[in-house]
Amino acid sequence: MRVLVIEDEPKVAAGLRDGLRSEGYDVIVEATGEGGFYRATTEALDLVLLDLGLPARDGLEILRALRERGLTTPILVVTARDAAEDRVLGLDSGADDYLVKPFAFEELLARMRAVL
Repeated sequence: MRVLVIEDEPKVAAGLRDGLRSEGYDVIVEATGEGGFYRATTEALDLVLLDLGLPARDGLEILRALRERGLTTPILVVTARDAAEDRVLGLDSGADDYLVKPFAFEELLARMRAVL
């Protein structure tokens, strides 16, 4: 399974990369919204983990643009934005699931299995 992690915080990105690789996933990490958008639209992926607070291009904008382009790859938002209206907006914008940081890694894996 190929997973694209779009996350700008180096420690979080490295933790996700290392943890997912230890579970057998092939992981690609992009630190910018533009880089993540490019990868999501040009590579075969099974899942996208998308942070919302990205530099230059917000994750919600990326999410909407990917869905408008017809991308059907599951997208799991992983963000610190925890208000109910943020979760609703993320799901209404096309996310398959929404997970608030900090989270238990086991919960992330369960949510990944659910959308896959």
